Amino acid sequence: MSDEVLLSTHEKILGKQPDEKGRYSRLPLGLLFFFSGLIFFGGTYLGRYSGYFHPQIYNENAPVPKVGQLIVAPPADPMVVGKAAYGAVCIACHQPTGLGLPPAFPPLVGSEWVAGSEERLIRILLYGLQGPIKVKGADFNGAMPAVGPGSGFNLNAEKVAGVLTFVRKEWAGIDKPITAAKVTEIRGKEGSRGPMTVAELEKMP
Repeated sequence: MSDEVLLSTHEKILGKQPDEKGRYSRLPLGLLFFFSGLIFFGGTYLGRYSGYFHPQIYNENAPVPKVGQLIVAPPADPMVVGKAAYGAVCIACHQPTGLGLPPAFPPLVGSEWVAGSEERLIRILLYGLQGPIKVKGADFNGAMPAVGPGSGFNLNAEKVAGVLTFVRKEWAGIDKPITAAKVTEIRGKEGSRGPMTVAELEKMP
């Protein structure tokens, strides 16, 4: 038997050899979409709940509290609290600039009321103000609603103090903060009552 016949016979017996490279299969599209979605979810979660990686949100170097030790959160910045509360409650009437909307809502910028007695300001926010008021020589007659605890806005003492601290610092240049304890003290003195009037406020220190 010749060589050619032998080779031809072997090829017929063995048949066509498989191509090993042809056995490669791509990653199923389902898995590709699954892992892509997982990466997207992880990025969104970190962006929303990481607290911008602020050290006060999570500090890996902070000492581990002992068993039974009370963990006390750092006090909130009254300017930050006040600015947020102002944007949620006061900004519609007094405007982002603090210039108000004449002739209804008076300006806070340069206002003698803002720069004056903190106890009067606290009472205005806690109980509201009814009737005309003169600010910087101009007359205003818009109703100021109560924003303190129990009102429609229901700001707690910390937020009331924060709003006044922010307003006095921003538009009167007064650095001294108004404390939540002072707000609570004034509320304890006045109790539950209706809106204040200018005549009442002018009799107070």
